[in-house]
Amino acid sequence: MRLRRPVILLILVLLVTAVGWFSLRQYLHHPDALWRIVSQQCVPQQQKNQSPEPCAKVDLRSGYVLLKDINGPLQYLLMPAAKIKGMESPELLQPKTPNFFWLAWQQRNVMSVHRGSHVPDEVISLTINSTSGRTQNQLHIHISCLREDVREQLNRYTNTLNSHWQQFPESLVGNQYIARKVGVEEFSQSGPFIMLANQVAQAREHMGRYSIAMAQLADGDWVVLATERNLLRLNLASAEQLQDHDCGLLKK
Repeated sequence: MRLRRPVILLILVLLVTAVGWFSLRQYLHHPDALWRIVSQQCVPQQQKNQSPEPCAKVDLRSGYVLLKDINGPLQYLLMPAAKIKGMESPELLQPKTPNFFWLAWQQRNVMSVHRGSHVPDEVISLTINSTSGRTQNQLHIHISCLREDVREQLNRYTNTLNSHWQQFPESLVGNQYIARKVGVEEFSQSGPFIMLANQVAQAREHMGRYSIAMAQLADGDWVVLATERNLLRLNLASAEQLQDHDCGLLKK
């Protein structure tokens, strides 16, 4: 079938628009955008002027920075002060590397300070996405609110979880997760990266395929949740999907 000239022109306009929009998105989501903020702004500012701007905090002794995310009223990102790409980085399994999830949990009060009132621990969650589920190549842990439906699911199965990895009884936001409980001593000493690598078969060789989430349970322990990329099931392994950056739990 022969296309008429106006139709051809419309297709060309749409193609040009699509390419332009794609380029704009690529620019806005440059994979090193976060690392540039850390390395070119926050850390130098702290070193020269004892000011963390534009970050909320820079702790060079512990090796992390804290940045308010542009998405959501209370979401923050905890990132290494040094260059570490993400889940796939071998540094995360080295004993000398800071326990970034533990540090993120210790900084959760930043949400309460920003809000001006207390954010209960049961509302808070921590996540990190896989290589396929992220846009940035600087490790960043999302400190944000948990989805209300996920909170209900975790409450429902608190007593069925233990210190061994097992399939979570239900899908979470449409994806399958494995889960295990962790107490404060293990959480503070090793953290979920090492737990996953040491205790889940073949995970160490394929860490970049995994995404991790953590939240506190009603009994005072935490749950570590992990999902592995599965393209056949349209799962890019982005545990951030378990979070609600609008913090609906605080509106109840």
